[in-house]
Amino acid sequence: MEATSQSPTEAAFVQNPYGFYRSIRALGHFIRWEEYGIPVATTSAAVNAVLRHPQLGREIPVERRPDVQPGLKAFYDIEEFSLLEMEPPAHTRLRKLVLGAFTRKEVNALGPFVSLTCDQLIDAFPSGPFDLLDAFARQVPVRVIADLLGVPQEMCPQLLNWSNAMVAMYQARRDQSVENAAAEASAEFTAFVREMIALRTRTPGDDLLSQLVVGRVDGQKLSEREIISITILLLNAGHEATVHALGNSIRLLCEYSERNLALEPDYIEGTVEECLRFDPPLHLFRRWVYKDVTILGTEFSAGTEIGCLLGSACRDDAVWPDGEIFDPFRMKRPNVAFGAGIHFCIGAPLARLEMQIALPALFSRCPNLRIVEPPKVADLYHFRGRERLMVEV
Repeated sequence: MEATSQSPTEAAFVQNPYGFYRSIRALGHFIRWEEYGIPVATTSAAVNAVLRHPQLGREIPVERRPDVQPGLKAFYDIEEFSLLEMEPPAHTRLRKLVLGAFTRKEVNALGPFVSLTCDQLIDAFPSGPFDLLDAFARQVPVRVIADLLGVPQEMCPQLLNWSNAMVAMYQARRDQSVENAAAEASAEFTAFVREMIALRTRTPGDDLLSQLVVGRVDGQKLSEREIISITILLLNAGHEATVHALGNSIRLLCEYSERNLALEPDYIEGTVEECLRFDPPLHLFRRWVYKDVTILGTEFSAGTEIGCLLGSACRDDAVWPDGEIFDPFRMKRPNVAFGAGIHFCIGAPLARLEMQIALPALFSRCPNLRIVEPPKVADLYHFRGRERLMVEV
């Protein structure tokens, strides 16, 4: 296996990692990324194989689990029951209860609320230059997921603050200050959700949080810790990726000559998929090897951690000819922007719906929208999104 070196926080890489991805795909399905000290899957075939392999998973093997620093206990208490960090049978049990809220029927029922939210936000746009991320891209997903869960809309700014602090733990720039902020946010977020659980226990509603509180899986109710972890995961994951996906998509479409056609009802699904493929919001996801395996001719021993370069897989010319070209009208093929396998993002249908509604609404209401400042990519790797998106309408 070839080895290569590239700092994930180097400014040039953060702004454009795709040249690096192209170079390492040429080295094979797997390379060793020295800065991370792990092998990473580079091609679409390799990433899909790792994400779907039954002997690989997200849960850290017992012998590889690090000691939790006392100050980070609140954060890792949430992680312990997170769907992202579990494997069957526990993962299957919890996902079964949540999945009902993200069926096509349930997600489509949220369409009118998404449309109303978009219109309200656009109505409030100022006349001069403003940051479209703050005014629109960050607002749509958090308001929708809050409505789905039954969290008061006035809590949305605080939810964003908590979520941003916690999600920073998964970024390459993680340091002591990030850890301190995440620990504080985790404790406050947990206390808030605990209060919401107590309220829904007394007076259940028709929201998802009420379903988690009163619902049963195989005859068993969820514990409070399980409900807290699921709720926080849904609030965090329910907006983080979509914010970046919306911002990245708006940037692409602002510069695209056939934008109006691409946003028509007959093409919007393909346009959203191409936006997700071309500039996905999450670039690196990880799996642990539970038993010795061979994948595409490469042997991995139990206890190995493998990185999946989603951003590289989505540009693989073996699957998407001319993958470096943004083409909303290309033939649709499944991509891994939202993962694959049993840990495929449970909120992906909702994120897609939000994008399919928000992008046409934005450009139809603001046909003269233009970017007035080069949109710099934020230092958020493994995520990819802009620091801000300054526009005029």
